[in-house]
Amino acid sequence: MSDINIVANSASCLLCPQHCQLKPGQSGRCHARENRGGEVVSLTYGEVAAWNLDPIEKKPLYHFYPGSSIFSVGGFGCNLSCSFCQNHEISQHHHVGRKVTPAELAGQAQNSLGLCFTYSEPSMWFEMIRDTAPLVRAQGGKVVLVSNGTISVRFLEELIPWLDAVNIDIKGFTEEFYQTYCGGKLSWVLDNVERLAGRVHLEITTLVIPGANDDPQELTELARWLHQLDVPLAWHLSRYHPAYRLAVPPTDRQTLERLWNIGKEWLPYVYLGNVSGGDTTFCPQCGDAVIQREPVVANRLEQGCCPKCRTAIFGVGMNQLNRQF
Repeated sequence: MSDINIVANSASCLLCPQHCQLKPGQSGRCHARENRGGEVVSLTYGEVAAWNLDPIEKKPLYHFYPGSSIFSVGGFGCNLSCSFCQNHEISQHHHVGRKVTPAELAGQAQNSLGLCFTYSEPSMWFEMIRDTAPLVRAQGGKVVLVSNGTISVRFLEELIPWLDAVNIDIKGFTEEFYQTYCGGKLSWVLDNVERLAGRVHLEITTLVIPGANDDPQELTELARWLHQLDVPLAWHLSRYHPAYRLAVPPTDRQTLERLWNIGKEWLPYVYLGNVSGGDTTFCPQCGDAVIQREPVVANRLEQGCCPKCRTAIFGVGMNQLNRQF
């Protein structure tokens, strides 16, 4: 009888394309959703794992109100299991977090650019984003998402009208990499990047891991794919450091610089993350440095244009320097 009852009360979580099949009392691979009486519910609604006031550049978003600060928050859980995860303490486990309501969370964002859902995978906190984002918008704030891009279409479409800017991790450009290192599928991510392109401010991050996803041909194909989206965006090639279960040596600067040169053949705005000097915005027309970010953000744009050749620079709020937030 008990086996029959378990089958009868099993449930499929449809929030992301992993589609975890859950028995009663069982949580999904994200550690954030559970089958209770045949219904999949959030275990982390109203529960904060981490929050902080961050520079918008830390997301990273380099073409969205440069120089601003944004209140950043994350819940527990992630629907991928990346062996190199830098936030595995909160992404791969569920602990008891700080309690907060959507109204309280929106209130925390009032003295900054807005609210950024980040740190772990924010789409696992779907209901919190859905209930909080309209409140942030109503008070004049911006809503930002930093995501692995692995969410079902129906739920992404519900969020898009409330999103101002999104940074998506494209962690590699082969299905083999996603299967081996992340427990996901590249196709899921690419489909959602295409869905977001042209509808929100979009930037892409790729953590470059030696021997895993740093093949020049693979990165060339990714650069070409981003180019064919035919929308303005920025691409961040970030330096890997050993973390969680992956202990290969850090990415060397020479590799990153070679990949930067490849990216620049296809895209006007390419950056090196976790590398000194890799965060300067250059005019794609004349090559002049128009925004420098070390040691502090210095914005030389004039009405959103290069002061030397008057080329318009991609982005939102690019002519404002908002460290007062």
